Amino acid sequence: MTGLRERKKQRTRDSLIRVSHELFVDKGYDETTVDEIADAVDVSQRTFFRYFASKEAVAFALQDEVESQFIDAVADRPADEAPLRALRSALDANWSRIGDAIQEVVPISVHMRLSQVIETTPSLLAVQMRRASETEDRLVTVLATREGLDPREDPRPRVLVALFAGVMRAAGRQWSAGDDITVESQRRAVEQCMDLMGPVLSDDWSARPSRTES
Repeated sequence: MTGLRERKKQRTRDSLIRVSHELFVDKGYDETTVDEIADAVDVSQRTFFRYFASKEAVAFALQDEVESQFIDAVADRPADEAPLRALRSALDANWSRIGDAIQEVVPISVHMRLSQVIETTPSLLAVQMRRASETEDRLVTVLATREGLDPREDPRPRVLVALFAGVMRAAGRQWSAGDDITVESQRRAVEQCMDLMGPVLSDDWSARPSRTES
């Protein structure tokens, strides 16, 4: 059972995440200061930095958790599952868990709007690209371990992860440019792009792919 002290720390951390995300969405990331976040939660700046190393860290706190859940889900897929299928299955299985984990900390609508803020804020987009590279390295390690490969000698895990990550980024940009910023619309955008992986890798682009019904 979690002790009272740990529960209090978790509540403070969650409050810092929730308030910071609300401020980023309402005011803009660059316009929000650490002092404003701390004041809104009624803690000191020193307390803020005990939980998060920077404003950047709190902005991506939930994404960190979501990505860790996904990587763990890939590692837990059946050993006989093909690598691409393991990635897709882990993604499909994790949608509801992701939504639940986010909802425990911030309203889904706030989290979704923050995703748009990240896509349209150069300083955050640069951080996201750096973090994406680190996440891809972790996925390469997981897939290589599953397949008993050394990624330094066999490039297939890195090629697959690069392809998968590129599709996810394309889906994210497509979704963030739209008006519907729900989890379900994000899922549809991801599934639509994932379904196009096969067709776009074929030599024949003459036939237009059918669009997934909304």
